[in-house]
Amino acid sequence: MDEMLAGLLQKIKESGMPYDVPKITAAYELAHRAHDGQFRKSGDPYIIHPVAVATILVNLGLDTDSLCAALLHDVVEDTGVPLENIRKQFGSDVALLVDGVTKVGRVAHYSREEQQAESIRKMLLAMAKDIRVILIKLADRLHNMRTLDAMTSQKQLDISLGTMEVYAPIAHRLGIRTVKDELEDLSIRHLDPVAYHEIEVALKKRKDEREAILQSIQNRIAERLQSLHMNVHIEGRVKSIYGIYRKVYMKGRAFEQIYDIYAVRVIVDTVNECYNILGVIHDLMKPVPGRFKDYISTPKPNMYQSLHTTVIGKEGVPIEVQIRTWDMHHTAEYGIAAHWKYKLGIQSSKDKGSLESRLEWVRQLLEVQTDVKDAEDFIHSLKTDLAPDEVYVFTPRGDVINLPARSTPIDFAYAIHSEVGHRMTGAKIDGKIVPLTYELQTGQIVEVLTTSATGHGPSRDWLNIARTSEARSKIRAWFKKERREENIAEGRSEIEREFRRIGILLSGAALEEFLEGVAKRQHFNGTDEFLAAIGYGGIVLSKVIPRIKDDYVKQVHPEKIQLPENVTPRHSAGGIIVEGLDNCLVKLSRCCNPLPGDEIVGFITRGFGVSIHKRDCPNVVKNLKNPEYDGRFVHAHWAEHLNTPFKAGLRILSGDRYGLLADITSALAAMHIGIHAVNARELKNGAVEILITVDVAGTKQLENVLNRMRHIEGVQEVTRSGSAGPEAG
Repeated sequence: MDEMLAGLLQKIKESGMPYDVPKITAAYELAHRAHDGQFRKSGDPYIIHPVAVATILVNLGLDTDSLCAALLHDVVEDTGVPLENIRKQFGSDVALLVDGVTKVGRVAHYSREEQQAESIRKMLLAMAKDIRVILIKLADRLHNMRTLDAMTSQKQLDISLGTMEVYAPIAHRLGIRTVKDELEDLSIRHLDPVAYHEIEVALKKRKDEREAILQSIQNRIAERLQSLHMNVHIEGRVKSIYGIYRKVYMKGRAFEQIYDIYAVRVIVDTVNECYNILGVIHDLMKPVPGRFKDYISTPKPNMYQSLHTTVIGKEGVPIEVQIRTWDMHHTAEYGIAAHWKYKLGIQSSKDKGSLESRLEWVRQLLEVQTDVKDAEDFIHSLKTDLAPDEVYVFTPRGDVINLPARSTPIDFAYAIHSEVGHRMTGAKIDGKIVPLTYELQTGQIVEVLTTSATGHGPSRDWLNIARTSEARSKIRAWFKKERREENIAEGRSEIEREFRRIGILLSGAALEEFLEGVAKRQHFNGTDEFLAAIGYGGIVLSKVIPRIKDDYVKQVHPEKIQLPENVTPRHSAGGIIVEGLDNCLVKLSRCCNPLPGDEIVGFITRGFGVSIHKRDCPNVVKNLKNPEYDGRFVHAHWAEHLNTPFKAGLRILSGDRYGLLADITSALAAMHIGIHAVNARELKNGAVEILITVDVAGTKQLENVLNRMRHIEGVQEVTRSGSAGPEAG
């Protein structure tokens, strides 16, 4: 352990940063004592992990308090050391950082998804107060990814997927390329090991050839620039494995078609020198048309700046050349951490202002998520807003607006201003009118057409068209404020329609009393507020209706969950109770394939026990009143606690693309859904039909699976195609 501390202190010394070594040593000693006797899955002493996290932060150039928090980041959560003790010994800043990284404590009524959502929400709130929280969390995740081989295969998939969907995109938004690239490469190594290995092999095969080409290009550029007497640094690099994976397996390009696998970076002192060198390089080698990007005049949202051009030298190989200043290079490599690494902390008001502006997206993210109560919606919205794929479009005045890929004119309008969105009537792209569902492309000029008419506002359909959570939040806020009575009427109509569908037959005073109880249980002040929330989209009714139905059965029709006297219910292996029958053979019918959550009815067969059908099964509807089957239909319902998974069939219709099946199986793995069988075939129209049999606990979980599948790129339609539970008896 002394060697570990010595190694960390040596790193600190080599960094040249003015660290408070006694304070860091005290933090290490507390962590060492607290984690004594604890071990990681690999069998190593646990203290290895916080020391490794602190070492990563030294490389990023973070300050003393960040290193102390890194050493102590697990003691509150895993060892029971009170946060107050840390505050007293190390100060409020260290305590704030440790608390920000600590997950939300276990709460009994939280599902796993809600637990994850609340922990991420807490982390983002702390991040908005102090950006160092997320830098510590990224270092924590990076070391966990480096040591992931010790975990079970399912854990490897779960952690890798979470890293790819949340933490790597955050590193991208903060501009920390070194961390982002490594997180992505380590994630894809576990999510798609076959493709990862193929890329590794391809890169190794060409290693000598690549190094020779890069060295030749560097020598030619250096030779030409000698006469300019500039302070120039030239280096070669290879695109990250995940960067190659995205283009080869997700976009369907051949390895040879990726122009920027090989890249040369030219670093100079001033912006003028960047443009001068661009001219020299274009004179030296032939530029590839359409492959020039000026990120100096138009920086990326994460403040990345460089000139990018692709040229072809005498070797005949396309080479990407990146030209930037040293300040741009520090920002490109370390992003927001460059404030600490190269400026020894935020000193000037200008630097503070720059840091504040770069954190604005975090505050916007939190702002639009305030009203999102559903854990699944929160996580989905977060992943959408963090998506690394972006488009850059222009206003008619030439201002650049960046939006997530597949954004629409509606997203653009609300990104300009709420009122522009509310008064929008249409849009023009490069002077031509387009539908509001049009997906924006980088480089387009977008003009929003508006009206000055009073009373005009967004359409409810826009909630399904808008891509960004910011736009959807502003649309919901408008309906919440401006259309209260309309929302109440819309909500009442929607819930009454849903009640009729599931058999809740109430009216008059009984309906109002029941709705009042539902509103109270959903934490609303009254029925009108609850109905209005349904009307403006604040509540997704399909997600609360199962609980409402349970309340209805328990409160209004308790006889439906009571059995006749002197009858002992028998739980079948499939978790089904048949009223009036004891110890009977129960099988799920193949014609409608019921799942827990479906309303069911039993049919007494001749010699094969009771066949369980959905109540709306065509065979039940057809034969329920048939005198021939009189007395053979019996009441049945699912047991309260079901531990047995049921097989369910999914039918996925999608456009054909590389990586589709990997995305589908990764999404199922992230939800802990077991897969029994997968069949795929190409249809005549070029689309792909995929049939998957999975394990689910019931209709609620199945609906979550269907929704997750619908969000996968290229998927056109997802339906329930069939299910089969275990035979019972």
